Amino acid sequence: MPHLLLIRHGQSEWNLANRFTGWVDVALTDRGRQEARQAARLVAAEGIAFTKAYTSALLRAQETLDIVLDELGLDSIEIERDEALNERHYGDLQGLDKAETAEKFGAEQVHIWRRSYDVAPPGGESLEDTAGRTLPYFNDRIVADLDGGRSVLVAAHGNSLRSIVMELDRLSKEEVLELNLATGVPIVYEMAAGARVLSKRILTP
Repeated sequence: MPHLLLIRHGQSEWNLANRFTGWVDVALTDRGRQEARQAARLVAAEGIAFTKAYTSALLRAQETLDIVLDELGLDSIEIERDEALNERHYGDLQGLDKAETAEKFGAEQVHIWRRSYDVAPPGGESLEDTAGRTLPYFNDRIVADLDGGRSVLVAAHGNSLRSIVMELDRLSKEEVLELNLATGVPIVYEMAAGARVLSKRILTP
């Protein structure tokens, strides 16, 4: 059976600085690179023969994927990059310190923007909006590969991956709000045809 590996990029410089990142390109920290290497070691122990990889148009996800593929000896694997897998766009909040944002707009309003399903920050996307671009791409491209028997890696972002996990795990709009994906932690699904999940494992040391 084919496998689907989902991994959120390693810690970025703005994760560390507690800033809203969204579609802004920022680099990984040294810790983020180490998280990617550790993730690769955990994935290697699974013995999965990956034949294709997907990532976003943002450098932190691409760098994470490059490190993982290098550690796995898969430098020549086919890679597809697309904005559909980008992080949620935070609009006017991008680049702002999260604590300062709470002072500016009010903690309650910021909480609504961050933790509701269908309320977007000014100029940005809600989680529903993010799912609206991520899931059609996932179903059209990635599920097609899985249905063709290919095992696939996806290195992306907290919210684009939350959208995919919501679909695979059949989470409600309320349940997905409680879902948090840690940086650099691989999730492995064993898949059957039609995006049906046979098993799910979160790989930790």
